[in-house]
Amino acid sequence: MVKAFLKSLFVLVSGMLMIGCAVKKPQTILPEFKPVLIQAGKNEQKVDNFLTILDASGTMNETYNGQTKFQIASEVLKRMNQTIPDLKLTTGLRTIGQGFSDTTKLQYGMTNYTKEGLEGAINSVNKGGATPLGLAINETGKDLENTQGNTAVIIVSDGKETDGTSVKSAQSLKDKYRDRLCLYTVLVGDDLGGKALMDKIAKTGECGFSVNADEIYSSGDIAGFVEKVFLRKAVAVAKPLDSDGDGVYDDSDRCPNTPAGVKVDANGCPLDTDGDGVYDYMDKCPGTPTGVAVDSSGCPLDSDGDGVYDYLDKCPNTPRGVQVDAKGCPVDSDEDGVYDYMDKCPDTPKSAVVDQRGCWVLKGVLFDTAKSDIKPQSYQNLDALVDVLKENPFLRLEIQGHTDNRGSAIFNKALSDGRAKAVMDYIVKMGIDPNRLTAVGYGFTMPAATNDSVEGRAQNRRVELKPIK
Repeated sequence: MVKAFLKSLFVLVSGMLMIGCAVKKPQTILPEFKPVLIQAGKNEQKVDNFLTILDASGTMNETYNGQTKFQIASEVLKRMNQTIPDLKLTTGLRTIGQGFSDTTKLQYGMTNYTKEGLEGAINSVNKGGATPLGLAINETGKDLENTQGNTAVIIVSDGKETDGTSVKSAQSLKDKYRDRLCLYTVLVGDDLGGKALMDKIAKTGECGFSVNADEIYSSGDIAGFVEKVFLRKAVAVAKPLDSDGDGVYDDSDRCPNTPAGVKVDANGCPLDTDGDGVYDYMDKCPGTPTGVAVDSSGCPLDSDGDGVYDYLDKCPNTPRGVQVDAKGCPVDSDEDGVYDYMDKCPDTPKSAVVDQRGCWVLKGVLFDTAKSDIKPQSYQNLDALVDVLKENPFLRLEIQGHTDNRGSAIFNKALSDGRAKAVMDYIVKMGIDPNRLTAVGYGFTMPAATNDSVEGRAQNRRVELKPIK
């Protein structure tokens, strides 16, 4: 009995072990690699710099074909590094992840390219964190600011970004460096969304392309990738052509058909000295400050058409036709705080207190109801008026009395005459020459506000001062 039981147990355990071994998926081994020797002499170097963005985020720890995506990405970069021929290049390695938040880091460079230096940088990368691909592309724009010549940016990732801005960032990078930059993407894994994203990024670069890491494992395939990114076939010509006569041969001219006589840069493109996006020979406003928006002629925008560019305009949206000063603000000739185009009473003397219309109104001068007698508490404000007249000895005034529309026209005319005369008499009594003054009552014929409200009628009951030329 015991022997039979032990024999059955042995058969059962052996069967389970065999089943376990049968279902365990073997680890995929990348094809054996031996670098293909690329003869640089038979090709022309087409890039002067390359920067690689390596995704080291948490999703790159996922298994794909028996290895982590990060292992595959690192190996692809190492194989590319070993295949690049002896070229004079500037390089850098920027990573995404390596932490528990949206981080990106310039792991290596920008520096002179050596195989040993780039290999060491790849080996020093840690893994983990989010995938702020858009942020990494934005920072790449800063990494390249001191480089010269043409640049290849190579992005190796599974395409699972976390910030959702990578395509927009890629477009901004392309706009910044224009024809000097091409974008290449290497997708690790088979995520359909990641593939679509990597395709879009490469397409944004215009002159680059997108591949899957599966397609460039072998020695021959990675050699083909390197040739397409770093080299172009040398074309032997008896005499290089320069069709537009700008001094740059056609095969190097990024801007063919430049008009005769126009100065160009080393790539054959017309100069844009102020960097506003309008070539110098078309730029009617050279020397525009960096970052200022311009029109198709290269001139800064003037949205309100006041003759002062937006970036200098301290008063945007000035109405059309209004005269402005050098800062773009409407003119206030009498400096009373009301712009000329809104000022109903121009030429108000300095120190005069005006209302919202720009008119000189005596504030705080009170009269008894339906009478012309000035209340004593008004004397302080009248004394201030006297001071203004003394400060301006050549100033002549029409003292105007105004009322609201309650009561008859005849009554209000007489009342306004009396109040204007009372103010004049006080001023004369304080030493002002009567020949400088005229007192007139207008009743309710010249309202400053509506008579349909308590507030409006209060504004209409006033003594207004009008300078006489």
